Amino acid sequence: MAKSLTPSLLKGEDGLKRCWWCGDDPLYMQYHDHEWGQIVTDDRRLFEKICLEGFQAGLSWITILKKRENFRDAFDDFDMETVAKFNQRNVNRLVKNAGIIRHRGKIESTINNAQRAIELLDEYDSLFDYFQQFRPAKTRAVRRRSQVPATTDESTRMSKDLKKRGWSFIGPTTCYAFMQAMGLVNDHVVGCHVR
Repeated sequence: MAKSLTPSLLKGEDGLKRCWWCGDDPLYMQYHDHEWGQIVTDDRRLFEKICLEGFQAGLSWITILKKRENFRDAFDDFDMETVAKFNQRNVNRLVKNAGIIRHRGKIESTINNAQRAIELLDEYDSLFDYFQQFRPAKTRAVRRRSQVPATTDESTRMSKDLKKRGWSFIGPTTCYAFMQAMGLVNDHVVGCHVR
């Protein structure tokens, strides 16, 4: 069982200090230690992350994390070209898939956003090239959980720009969570072994 050091840091049974949000769930700790906040440049993984953040809206991240392999199966490992061609039959099949979040709007959004991501790649060399323009000019040291924002000016700009390009389920909070997950910002608390 993780021991609370502060409201923002926990010390695991392995002796490592971690951000409060991963608790002592092994899957969550693995995600925290090896994925969250690490720079991601691969287009497919970026597309996956932004889609899963959209599915997470209104839910806990651990819910999505536990279903991630099912999402990968359902959406052909988030291959944008394949997902962009999904039709109503695919949507109806996915709505019945108990292994994922069966929200018709979020499923249709994933298909739409695959099409929009392909359009971005006509304009940018990679999705990373597009997303990195929203990296904050200044880095900040997060000392307590209350300093972690839900949105920022940059996430709001990203959301507005993506919406203007036709993306959906992509509000400022979703964009900020995506920025954290793909490493555009480092919100690991000072004292966390990953920071």
